[in-house]
Amino acid sequence: MNTQATIDALPFMKMHGLGNDFVVIDQRGAPRIVSECIARALGDRQRGVGFDQLAIITDDDTADAALVFYNADGSLSSTCGNATRCVARHLMDLSGATSVLLRTERGVLRCADAGNGLTTVNMGAPLLGWDQVPLSEAMDTLELPIDGAPTATGMGNPHCTFFVDDVDAIDLASFGATHECHPLFPERTNVQIAHMIGEDHLRMRVWERGTGITLASGSSSCATAVAAARRGLTGRSVTIELDGGTLRIDWTAEGVLMTGPTAHVFDGVLTPAFLESL
Repeated sequence: MNTQATIDALPFMKMHGLGNDFVVIDQRGAPRIVSECIARALGDRQRGVGFDQLAIITDDDTADAALVFYNADGSLSSTCGNATRCVARHLMDLSGATSVLLRTERGVLRCADAGNGLTTVNMGAPLLGWDQVPLSEAMDTLELPIDGAPTATGMGNPHCTFFVDDVDAIDLASFGATHECHPLFPERTNVQIAHMIGEDHLRMRVWERGTGITLASGSSSCATAVAAARRGLTGRSVTIELDGGTLRIDWTAEGVLMTGPTAHVFDGVLTPAFLESL
């Protein structure tokens, strides 16, 4: 791929939400040049920049902006809650607004300043039908016929949540890789393991499809909160402790609200030589 004719260098931002880290590229007003190949190269932590997900900001006719997400393996992801929160904070800081609308494949998500440096994203209503998650065959999503009886939830991307005695006693690298590609999930799945640490208080670890173990995941936290409430383990407002920090999840009539911090770490520029090499 030769990008020299269309672009000399490509600015990017490095951001994270609780250690769930992203490269964010603002392509508003410019042709979109990011491809699976570029995403995979950028995601390489030795030869590129490194990220859990890549978020591309594009123009939208009705929302403030639209977002396209890539996983570290170059595959597309329909949604990424923590990246959405980071981009929302960035756009609100730029404009001085206290809320923004961001379009993803999940739909238009309302994001708002929650005070004290926190940002809330309404991730929409959870998808609970087997064909919405989606699963490969009809069944009750509350307890799947998989060892451990996990719960399946769609948040725009598929999730499989296991409730266990101790998340830190499980080899998540092996466990997550095995279940990501389970035949019940035709589009692969994100995998969560969670246990109760108090009333409406969960400890969770996550394996993200196309990426692997991450320190946090917004959509996974939403899916775990929904699964816990459906199983009668919690109410609809929970605190979730992840490897990277804490998120607040509220399952309301308007959707699943995710609230947490964001960080804009640094800005950089991808060189023409790097882009040309791809």
